[in-house]
Amino acid sequence: MQTIGERLEEARKKKGISVREAAEATKIRGDYLQKFEGNQFDIGLTAIYTRGFLRTYSNYLKLPADRILADYAALSQAEARPRPASREIYGRIEVAPAPAEVPERTPADPASEAAPRVTPRNRTGSSLPTGPDPAVVFKWVKIGGGALVAILVVLLLNSLLSGSRTPAPDARTPAISRTAPTIGLVALRPINVTVRVKNADETEGTVLFNGAVVPGDTKIVPRPSALYIEANFPENLLIEVNGTRHPMGLPPGEKRGQLPAPPR
Repeated sequence: MQTIGERLEEARKKKGISVREAAEATKIRGDYLQKFEGNQFDIGLTAIYTRGFLRTYSNYLKLPADRILADYAALSQAEARPRPASREIYGRIEVAPAPAEVPERTPADPASEAAPRVTPRNRTGSSLPTGPDPAVVFKWVKIGGGALVAILVVLLLNSLLSGSRTPAPDARTPAISRTAPTIGLVALRPINVTVRVKNADETEGTVLFNGAVVPGDTKIVPRPSALYIEANFPENLLIEVNGTRHPMGLPPGEKRGQLPAPPR
């Protein structure tokens, strides 16, 4: 049975296409395509990017993309290894044996009647304290109470200061309600993106975002209805919906795609 890489390489060579030509057509880096054909799928990106690139390359070569992705998922599961259970090592505690109790002498012992056993509690006129000094206890209670009050004051001040540091909204982006549906714009490389509302008559409506997106900076955009999303390099743009990132998946040459309205 052929591997994923062998099927990709055989299909490309049958079409007489070089790796460079395939990379230009699919907008996927040539070294990624070479790794795919060599059955090396660890390209330094997350699994969702790898699956998206495999689907695009399979469709370009006219191969069944669903079968390729199913084989890739089976390969990933076979390579998974269970983590060994962690063990906690407890230190050894050495406990000294309790001192043996001294048996009390019975009245039958003449020495016992002559010299009764004396303890600190029955010693006549003893000045030894029978408990902790109240002055010392009160002193430590005052110190502990003062430390507790100081900690509470510091925590209260930190809470007030952190609540007052509210970042100013970006003037280029409309105000976003916390309860309204949103999407995230994530860039693999610096790109320019424009997001517009798609009207009911298929025309372009209000501009919700227009500007640059750089790697490491996710732009949050409201999603009141269906949207038009346009990018100068759409292959470098990921759309984050409900915490999941998806590539635009546009055909080669297309720079604008549509995102349906959020479910009601």
